[in-house]
Amino acid sequence: LRAALREGSALCRQRDFAAAAAKFSTALELCSKGFATEDPLKSSPDDLSRLASWIESKLVICYLKLGQPGLALHHSHRSIIENPSHFCNHLRQAACFRYLHRYSEAARSAMVAQCLYILAEGAGLETSDLLQLYWQAMTQEALSGEISFSVLYTPFEKEDKADKIKEANKTFAERHPEYVQHIFTDPHGIHLLPEKAESHPGQQYLLTLGFRNKEIGKTLEKFVTQKLPIFPGQKITFSPSMEEEAETFWQSTGKRIMAAVAFIGSTKIKDERGPCAGAIEQFHHASLLSHLHRGEEQAQVMTQVMAELATVPYLQRVSQEEDKLLQSLRADAMDILAGRTGERVWTKIHKV
Repeated sequence: LRAALREGSALCRQRDFAAAAAKFSTALELCSKGFATEDPLKSSPDDLSRLASWIESKLVICYLKLGQPGLALHHSHRSIIENPSHFCNHLRQAACFRYLHRYSEAARSAMVAQCLYILAEGAGLETSDLLQLYWQAMTQEALSGEISFSVLYTPFEKEDKADKIKEANKTFAERHPEYVQHIFTDPHGIHLLPEKAESHPGQQYLLTLGFRNKEIGKTLEKFVTQKLPIFPGQKITFSPSMEEEAETFWQSTGKRIMAAVAFIGSTKIKDERGPCAGAIEQFHHASLLSHLHRGEEQAQVMTQVMAELATVPYLQRVSQEEDKLLQSLRADAMDILAGRTGERVWTKIHKV
């Protein structure tokens, strides 16, 4: 194992990334077979996880250098699953999303990276500022390429939220008259913007979205404001004869909804619906992909869900009941990835 790691690192320095990836893949295989320690009784699971995460992170770099961002993204998710508290893992994930032009998700990864960096001891302001700039650039990139909706961030202190939401919706309609087919303000989360702390110390915002297409706006609002997210068009997933209808729904509506959901998540660390709400949204996404027989895309989404669930406890306080749901959903995600079937927490949520 040590030899494989040494050779992989040397090949990286020589910029032979294909050969380096092969060495690191071998190292990962040896690690999974229990060769990561001479005495398993004297090493902690955390040490093994950190080593596996480090190897995964090296594979991310190799595949990005080789121009294979899809493979790099898969390994970035796995590096987070093994070590969710290290900000660099999230920053590499952001780089993969950026390479794939998935700018909203890149923004979220950069936001999480900055949050974890600030929480770490001895965080340097210069690095924090750079992470903030990266997050800001990704958010702006996501908006510049978006044509179906526009957004407005309204500063929010501790006013009456209902009144502030009405005011925000009215202001949005005045400023963006071309996006008034459907307007709503996210009621389940306070948003943060990547601004310099000294200019807006701890400033929180409400996020208002306006849409050109009324149906997409209404459907999205229902999806992201319910306590338990339920994916629109879910009824079609229970009828194989309606597969064509499901495909049409995904191409015309589903893709746009998931793009907007990703954007909402790019400035929201804490979700008032609960720490697992974002993951449940992705479970629905994966379920629809499964129905459309897109197994590879479904597996990618489920690996991303596992990375998201692993990170949640480092970003917000989790109650005992919420932790139980979180652990159950992680087990469900592993089962789905392994192709196992059966009655699970997710299956019950899905049925309800």
